[in-house]
Amino acid sequence: MQESVVQVSRVTKITKGGSQMSFRATVVVGDGKGLVGVGCQKAKEVQIAVTKAASDARKSAKRAPITKGDTFPHRVTVKGKGGAVVMLRPASPGTGVIAGGACRTVLELAGYKNCFAKQLGSSNPLNNARAVVAGLNEMRTFKEVAKMRDMTLEELFSA
Repeated sequence: MQESVVQVSRVTKITKGGSQMSFRATVVVGDGKGLVGVGCQKAKEVQIAVTKAASDARKSAKRAPITKGDTFPHRVTVKGKGGAVVMLRPASPGTGVIAGGACRTVLELAGYKNCFAKQLGSSNPLNNARAVVAGLNEMRTFKEVAKMRDMTLEELFSA
């Protein structure tokens, strides 16, 4: 499992005794074969926050479908939390990962080699990363769709 730190931000809690500073880390974890997760945790020190976030990401890891061309089975547009909207599109072999920010990190760690992704709306790395994982979770392969409809692949494409 590879991990990548997407964001580390300093956060402050104001109490009666003064302000308490801590760090919030957002980490993406993936195996390059379709398993990917996003984690976010806080701690007093950066390294501890990153370790906790990586552990959280492993717990929340989901399986994503990858087709023969190392791309998505179909298009999807996902509305995540906090105004994050992410558009995911398949691409032909040789295109590469055309995406920015947190989307790119999530897709590369998931194992996609050819795809388009666009962050619409929010620029928050945590919300965008979670939206990409939600979009990957929505996707279905042709075999899964045929099985759900009690059909063979030939029947699915001939109908």
